[in-house]
Amino acid sequence: MDWYIGCSGFHYPEWKGIFYPKGMPQKDWFAHYATRFNTLELNVSFYRFPRVPYLRNWYENSPPDFLFAIKVPRLITHYKQFKDVARMLSDFYGTVKEGLADKAGPILFQLPASAVYSDERLDRIVTCMDAFFRNVVEFRHKSWWKRKVFSTLAKKNIIFCGSSFPGLPEEPVVNDPLVYYRFHGKPVLYKSSYSKKKIRSIAEFIRKKRKPRQAFIYFNNTASAAALLNASYLDGLIEKGVL
Repeated sequence: MDWYIGCSGFHYPEWKGIFYPKGMPQKDWFAHYATRFNTLELNVSFYRFPRVPYLRNWYENSPPDFLFAIKVPRLITHYKQFKDVARMLSDFYGTVKEGLADKAGPILFQLPASAVYSDERLDRIVTCMDAFFRNVVEFRHKSWWKRKVFSTLAKKNIIFCGSSFPGLPEEPVVNDPLVYYRFHGKPVLYKSSYSKKKIRSIAEFIRKKRKPRQAFIYFNNTASAAALLNASYLDGLIEKGVL
């Protein structure tokens, strides 16, 4: 089983002097990050469409075995809610393929908390995705935690994103040989640290469930050094062969 452990972004002033050495220029931060982790979740694409030169720069400045997960723009998931987005989504997929090439990992679709389950909405989501990519959907409303959703996504090779998020079920959902899980911080969103026991229990559950081939685990509690400490702990377990 291949583990990809990292953080949701890396460009945080709070990490200066803790992770990034004092005096290190910001232009060197990513190179430093990539010496410690083997993946990065690119969230900046959620706010604006990425461009090929931008993604190509990530590609060229990362190690050969490094993988990027990249979030789909909120224009698609939040504002247009998957309606009439075929051309827009095709352009996004094409940009990712050209810019990140073989370092393109999962494509993350994060839905808003206002998106409640419906048969129509589920069908709208799965029919617009390009099966060439490893698509992942993160739901923010508990109505999506049902067998029909798990199985429908699985039939389309779409991954259900598990997450530790206030008000949502924490248990990982494994509906595909690829597992995707996000630690957002609880009880304080984006800030709280996780105990070693909690991190290990989630990782062990993933490893034992249907024997997945790949696991992408990201820590989004980046408003403090918690993400770094938590990700490093999990990475250490893997390096020691504990998992």
